[in-house]
Amino acid sequence: MPETSTVSPRIDWPEFQKLVPEMAQGMAPINHALRNSTLEPDLRELIKIRSSQLNGCAFCIQYHLNEARKAGVAAPKLDLLPAWRETAIYSAREAAALAYTEHLTLIASHPVEDAAWIDVRTHFSEAEVALLTTAIAQINFWNRVAAPLRFTPPIPANS
Repeated sequence: MPETSTVSPRIDWPEFQKLVPEMAQGMAPINHALRNSTLEPDLRELIKIRSSQLNGCAFCIQYHLNEARKAGVAAPKLDLLPAWRETAIYSAREAAALAYTEHLTLIASHPVEDAAWIDVRTHFSEAEVALLTTAIAQINFWNRVAAPLRFTPPIPANS
């Protein structure tokens, strides 16, 4: 019989919102800018999931998997995301964004190499790179809030 998890929130998302309501409010303009940008919704979700996987943030992984499914991201792209380099289902633009995401998420141990920069600039305009950098920084921020506080992952009711 499988063990029951004893992991419980330290401060859960609803409580965090009450304690620091300005946080979500402060992020709203960034979310608005990203939603209204030329970065595709599915691409935005893929980078958020990948960064959250690298950071071990269960809440953000599940939240953005839910959002990706709503955005119509194909199941194989979600299933194979941890091994994205091992499959050809991601476009060159997505692969460049995922590589850049990994560099920024792991920047302390994997600085952004020139090859990664050249690749991302090949597939994204200067403005899009600025937006992509912002999206990656934003999800890394949320991972660093949600993971240590152990927000409860938003599991869909039909799961």
